[in-house]
Amino acid sequence: MNTRVIIPTLCIVLAAHASRSVDTIESAITDSALRIHSRHRQLSQANTKDIHLSAPKASAQPAEPQIYFPAPESRGGWRKLDKPDDIRRIAGIDPAKLDELRDLLLKSDNRDFAAVVIRHGYIVFELERGNSSKTDTRRVASVSKAICATTLAIASELSRHGKTPRKMTFEDRAFDFIPWAQPLSDPRKAQITIRQLLNHTSGICPEATGAPNDGSWEYILGHTGDQRTAKLAFDPGTGCGYSTHAFAHAALVCETVTGRPYDEFAIQALFRPLGIERWWFQYYDGNEKIGRHPSHGLGLSARDLARIAYCMLQNGRWNNDQIIPQWFVHETAQPTHNVTTPEMRWKLNPQVFSHGWELPARHWPAGNRSGENIPPDARSKPGSGGQLIAFVPSLDLVVTRQTGSSGDWQYEEYLRRACNAVLQESVPTK
Repeated sequence: MNTRVIIPTLCIVLAAHASRSVDTIESAITDSALRIHSRHRQLSQANTKDIHLSAPKASAQPAEPQIYFPAPESRGGWRKLDKPDDIRRIAGIDPAKLDELRDLLLKSDNRDFAAVVIRHGYIVFELERGNSSKTDTRRVASVSKAICATTLAIASELSRHGKTPRKMTFEDRAFDFIPWAQPLSDPRKAQITIRQLLNHTSGICPEATGAPNDGSWEYILGHTGDQRTAKLAFDPGTGCGYSTHAFAHAALVCETVTGRPYDEFAIQALFRPLGIERWWFQYYDGNEKIGRHPSHGLGLSARDLARIAYCMLQNGRWNNDQIIPQWFVHETAQPTHNVTTPEMRWKLNPQVFSHGWELPARHWPAGNRSGENIPPDARSKPGSGGQLIAFVPSLDLVVTRQTGSSGDWQYEEYLRRACNAVLQESVPTK
């Protein structure tokens, strides 16, 4: 008998003994019969050696879409949206607001620069004036502080699993890992933790002292007689003084923990896994006892800065690997110290600082840098000359700018305008 006759008859019988309707039962049996016939034809036409997996069940849930990660620039790099309709529909960004952002950047200063905004893994805005966003690796100034802290977190995580010569946590005393600093120029330095190096509460040579940021390692470590580097500005953990010197110390900590110079470890553990292909590092020279070592200073392109921010946006993952420790990403969402007195040089809210990154929404409204209308989960790191790296998890947004210059700039306004370009209907509600 034909299947089309059997199925309706069988459904009437089953419906008489169950609460389900004839139409419901008929639909289910028909679907099953069609799948059986389809599978029978497949098996009849295939050799046994060609059969690896059975067909998925019709009731199986669709697979979760894979998160996008860009290939290295030499193999295509970031995906990009150029058409306004695509930017609005796919990325949920207002093209008119991007035009306003373009005007802001072009009029904000006369520096050469490259700027990038990424939403949902798509470049939706890319502006270059003199600098290439792909290949220009000019100095990124203090943006390198966030990268140094991130690299040190990777070293700490590896050390906890016995994959480095020394174990280290951010609560450990920093100078236990800086043998070149002995004897200490100030006995209070022995109490400084690695965490304090990274959140500007160590007391080491704050920029408010006016001391040069660069010099020999003897100068950085306080062995030249300059009291600004020899003596702490305050007891560790009791004040906030923005300190470039502290991050030079952090690079030496990384070298001792990993057994490799800071630059080599950063390249191997962070840059290469993210597909970063171009960089340079700053070195300081020392005497025969200290030698030559990389500091934390470096140069990267705007697109490659975006890779680091994008990895943070993905909770430290890249493809199938946990590159940046998830605990580090989570800790950067809050201040990593309890100091409340203003930062010494710019009188900033000290609660802005967190593990080398900053929390721009926490800037005091009365200050020169306002956090108004910036999402509270945003993390950024500005650098002198208008450099910026930022990511905003709640908006799935990455923002970068690279100039290679020095001087003040409207860091938060750039980030604020980029956030404001996100269409409200595309922001998920919590």
